[in-house]
Amino acid sequence: MRASVRARRRAGLTAAAAVLGPAAVSCDSGSAPDPGPPASPSGSGLGSATAYDAGRRAGRRLFEAGGKGAAVREVVRGGCVRRSLTARPRAVVERDRGAWVLGLQAGRGRRRERRPPVRPVTRREPGRDLAARFRSWACANGAEGSARQAGGVVLVHLGDRDYDVELTTTLTGRTPAAEVRRPADAFAAWWDGDDGDGSIAWDLILLTTAGRRLAIREL
Repeated sequence: MRASVRARRRAGLTAAAAVLGPAAVSCDSGSAPDPGPPASPSGSGLGSATAYDAGRRAGRRLFEAGGKGAAVREVVRGGCVRRSLTARPRAVVERDRGAWVLGLQAGRGRRRERRPPVRPVTRREPGRDLAARFRSWACANGAEGSARQAGGVVLVHLGDRDYDVELTTTLTGRTPAAEVRRPADAFAAWWDGDDGDGSIAWDLILLTTAGRRLAIREL
């Protein structure tokens, strides 16, 4: 992606103020949504400690099963973050997925100190400008269907550097897998590895309007 586009998108990321609604839009629509809530933490102190402890136990199991090599591999290409997407029990992990990742990273090493976070680690940042820019790009690049299906974008920060991207869509659990892949592939092509300075976006998570997870695609 060209530097000028990258700079504009990064500026939009830091200035994001609201989530676009999931309603279908046409490619010639120029209306802007009303401002929404600012970035906010997800979870509570108690829930974060519980998620941290669960992640730490998972990290210890990885270390005991595969040694230091297995533990190191969890860091490469977002292993800890991606494991958090499928770790169970979900009710515990989702209390604070960032705290779970932090616990996994702590548990996979030789040091055994327990240092749970005192406040939520996960932080959700609405990406109003990102959603609008993706729709514009999709309309200009033959992906009008993906533009119509795309709703709000939320950046799910899981620590100081790692984050995932959630894209709410008009798709449902009955939508064929091939149709679900189209907006995911279009968004990944638009994103083009542009994570921002000092940050890493690992995954795109497609959601229904009810928040149900439809698909996960690597970014």
